[in-house]
Order: sequence, then C-alpha cells, then structure tokens
Amino acid sequence: MEVGLLWFDDNPKVPLATKIENAARRYRERFGKAPNVCYVHPKTLAGAQNLPAHVRVIESTTVQPNCFWVGVMSS
Repeated sequence: MEVGLLWFDDNPKVPLATKIENAARRYRERFGKAPNVCYVHPKTLAGAQNLPAHVRVIESTTVQPNCFWVGVMSS
C-alpha cells in the first residue's frame, strides 16, 4: 500500500463493519477512490461477523487496537 488512511474509533456501540465503512468512506472522500484493504489489530477483529465485502480485512499486530488502516493494495 503506497497511500493509506489511519482511522480511529473506540466506540463500543458502533459495530465493527460500520467502523470499517466509515474509514472507507473517509478514504474515498480524501483520495477520490475506494480502498480495497483494511488492516485491523487482532483484538479489534476478534469475533467479528458480517464484514464489508468490498474491503479485504487483514489482521495485523502493527496496527493499534481500535485503529483501521485503509488503502489500496495493488495486485
């Protein structure tokens, strides 16, 4: 990923899928294209269901809990 956006959301009332959607929306607003990858700490991802289909969610311990690093990964 060459350009990414780091999004923070620690609100326990907001579902994980919504947090990822919010981060993706902000990325689109800022960079003009949709992200296709989101790196998330394993603790944040634990037990998650119904994740967005248009963004590949990848566990990464280099991302802090409650942070979402979104961007475009080239194939």
